[in-house]
Amino acid sequence: MFGTTRLDRHGALMTRLAGAVGADLAHAVSDGRLGAPDLRTALLGCTACANAGACEDWLDEHPRGAGAAPGFCRNRELLERLAGR
Repeated sequence: MFGTTRLDRHGALMTRLAGAVGADLAHAVSDGRLGAPDLRTALLGCTACANAGACEDWLDEHPRGAGAAPGFCRNRELLERLAGR
């Protein structure tokens, strides 16, 4: 089972990454484009990723955002869809 610290870390990474590519997770949930089960699935996928450090580095290297999530991101397609790409 995942600890709260791991969930918090990856939840923060997902939120930062979504913002970096122009996707608003909270808005996507509230307007029905992203259901709670899909958000949970995305978060669990993120927690299973072995690239959390690389994700943090990527986010630090893109403080003004980016046109796409990094290729290693398990949620890349979801985030790009939510960003309207």
